[in-house]
Formats: sequence, structure tokens, C-alpha cells
Amino acid sequence: MARITGSRAGSWPPAASPGRATRVAGDRHNLPVMPGVVIVGAQWGDEGKGKVTDLLADRTDVIVRFQGGNNAGHTIVRDGETFKFHLIPSGILHSDKTCAIGNGVVLDPRILLEEIDGLRRRGVDVGNLRISANAHLIMPYHVLLDTAGEMKLGKLSLGTTRRGIGPCYADKALRLGIRVQDLLDEKILRAKIRTALEPKQQALRELSVRRRKLRKEAGEGADREGGEQAIEDAPDPRLDLHTMTEEHVSYGHRLEPHIADTARLCWDALDAGKTVLFEGAQATLLDLDHGTYPFVTSSNPIAGAATVGAGVGPTDIDEVWGVAKAYATRVGAGPFPTELNEDVGRQLLERGHEYGTTTGRERRCGWIDLIALRYAVRLNRMTALTITKLDVLRGIDPLRVAVRYRSKEGAILDSFPYHQSILHSAVAEYEELPGFDADIEGCRKEAELPPQARAYLDFIADFVGVPIRLVGVGPDREQIVWLGEEPTLRAA
Repeated sequence: MARITGSRAGSWPPAASPGRATRVAGDRHNLPVMPGVVIVGAQWGDEGKGKVTDLLADRTDVIVRFQGGNNAGHTIVRDGETFKFHLIPSGILHSDKTCAIGNGVVLDPRILLEEIDGLRRRGVDVGNLRISANAHLIMPYHVLLDTAGEMKLGKLSLGTTRRGIGPCYADKALRLGIRVQDLLDEKILRAKIRTALEPKQQALRELSVRRRKLRKEAGEGADREGGEQAIEDAPDPRLDLHTMTEEHVSYGHRLEPHIADTARLCWDALDAGKTVLFEGAQATLLDLDHGTYPFVTSSNPIAGAATVGAGVGPTDIDEVWGVAKAYATRVGAGPFPTELNEDVGRQLLERGHEYGTTTGRERRCGWIDLIALRYAVRLNRMTALTITKLDVLRGIDPLRVAVRYRSKEGAILDSFPYHQSILHSAVAEYEELPGFDADIEGCRKEAELPPQARAYLDFIADFVGVPIRLVGVGPDREQIVWLGEEPTLRAA
């Protein structure tokens, strides 16, 4: 393989891409810097996008979350203090930066307010948070329907977080959604909730019957008095139209100072030559269209979706940074060709603290899959990679990297298969690289990394065809190594 040369050095924000016209200072169409940068997950999620976003936020002006909901979980460790975000962009710890929740996000207002209150209690100023008026709301019935759907599938369940994400996006597509701006008009809000509830009545009744049946099978309620049983059989108070309306109007009063036209906010920043960072949730292999369907999320976490989810044009995006772990993890059901069900897998789980930020579920662990990673690189047209949790591989020898698959018929597969039946039965084939024993958590320069660790990174970069710019060597935000020149602040 040809080694990538000269690609690790660079400045931040990025200069114009090769082949694109250089912009002339003073001309809106010819700015000297094209400042739109997208951060995406390159695997199945949980790669450390929050940490990367937090680091790059130092060098940006606006951070925008463009899709997903509170099924996401971004963890940042600062000075030994851990912050976990589900809806708020990871740049919120920078009080001088504008953080926006874009129109492509679906948000549960109760969860968002809990997150805001939690940050305030810890002394974090959230006055810089903006929320798109066009973002859709996760309503109580969405959560109930999500849970009911997973229960109904039984052993065939998809492993969703049961946070109501899918049903909310479904209502959006059906034009039955409730938007953030609706919180500010009680009359419209009430009418929209009534309209959205109507086609769901049968499914909600079935859910109520199923719950009573499960309670009966479990022996609950057998000795109840009639009055108590009537309470059990009463409609869920969360689905009462008046209760929902009043509750959400109160949410609107609290969120109103943050509600804004976030698309225009991005336009103004980009037109002024400022740097805008578009933060994705989940990851490429969970993309609704291009991931391992149906074991995917309900939105598009790839770079192209940043334009729709934030309301900007394709030419506003100049750089795409992918984030991948030095190994691989996956939460929930679905194909995972490099999964390890042995001691090494358990070692990765424990060392990497691989438990879901949102659900607390154990993550499935395995070797890094370079076939899948190369697919993600091309699909997103990534310009750089960040590799996180390299320190977790310490003491594992040899290190294995998947470089091809073999189908159940014995065919060699050098590219990511498009057919689900092939992927589900594919077996990964590996190359072995020497491991390293040195503790790298204190490394801050490329030269300080063990030769074996550098060789491992070189192999990944050469195989997937993009440079690695940043390496995580520990959980804290300062435990990083820039490969090449560290980015500097753009001149004002």
C-alpha cells in the first residue's frame, strides 16, 4: 500500500479543498477560508465524538448538532470531571461559543430541561444554547409506542433505546409531528396533539391490554379490590390531551429564550467567515439508508445529512472528520463481523468502560474492522480521521485488524457487502500487528508513542486512505496526541 505522506500537517480551520476555487477576501463567495466542518462517527457509535467536538470547539465559533435525539450519549472528561450529554451539543462547556440544536434533531423537552438544569447546578452557563424552532418533539406517546414495538418483536427486537426516537421521526414523515415552535402557541399545540393521537389509539389500546396481560401472568393485581383494579385499567395519564398540553406549554415557557432560527444563525456565521462545527450523533454504520438496516438508527448520521439537519448548503461543508476507536464496539442487535466473545473482548469492555452512556448496556467489543471503516471513509468523503482509546490496546499482543471478509460460500470480499444476508454470515479475516506494553496515557507527541503503536496507526491510515490527525490516549480531554502540526486558532 502506498503510504500517505504530507497529509498529517495542516491548519485549523481548514484551507480550501484541492480543486476548489480559492476565495478572495472581502467577497462573500471568495472567503480565504471555507469554515464548515462535520464530525461523524465512523463505526457503530460511541467512538468519542463528544471529546473531539469539545477539543475542536476551542477553534470554532458555532457548534451545531444536526440529527438524532436523546438516544445519543456523548461523554467528556475535563480535569477529572465527567460530563454526559444526550441532546446538548458537546461544545456547551465553552461559554464563548454558540451551541445550537438543529432542525434535524428530535428532542424530548423534559429530558432537555433536565440536562439544562443539571449543567446549571454544576456551574455551566447555558445562555449560549439555541434550539431550532423547526426541530420535532418526542412526545409521551412516542416513548410508549417505541417500547411497545420492541416488546412485540420479542427475540427479533432491534435493540433500540426505547426513547421514542423512531416513532417521532415517523410522525415527522407523516406530517403529524409537533415542533418546538408549537410549544409557544397553546391553541396550535392542543390541535396538533389531538390530530397526532387519533391514528395511534388502537396501538395504544393494544399496549394497555398487553401490559395488563403481563401483570396478570406475573401474579400482580390478583387480589386487588375492584376500585384498585379500575385504577390499573384507567388510561395512562401521560396520554391525557389536557395534561400533555399544559405540561408542554410550561416546557415552552422555559425553553423560549433559547428558541431561534438556527439555520440563519449558521448562515450568518459562515457568511462572516466564522468556523461552524457540525456534530453528528450515532455513526455511519447505523445510518438509516447506508447502515446495517434494519439494525440502524432512525436518522442519517452521515456527513451529507449535516446540510439538511442544520439547514446549510453542500458547498458550506469543506472538511469531514471521522472518529473511530482503535478497536470496534456495537450496542444492540445486528451484524458485527469482528466481535470477540472471549477474554480479549472482555478485556476491551472493562478497560474501555464500554457501557452505554444513555442505556448503561454493555457494548459488544471486537477488533477494528478496516473494511467497514474504509466504507465509512468513502461514504462520508472524510478528509481526516481521529482514533480514540488507543491506550485500551496496551498489553494486547498481537493486535489484529480485519482486512477482508469471507462469505459462507468461501468467496473473498474486499469491500463492504451491500446485501444483508452476506454481511450477517461474513467472517472477518485478519492481519496481525505487534502490540505494545508501554503506558501511553502520558504521551503528548507522536514521537513519544511506542513504534508498534505508530505502526498500528500507519497501517490504518494507509488502508482506509485518509490521514489520522488526532489520537486519544486516555479519557481526559488533554490526553491526546496530534499527528503532525497541532491546529492553531484562526486569526480573527
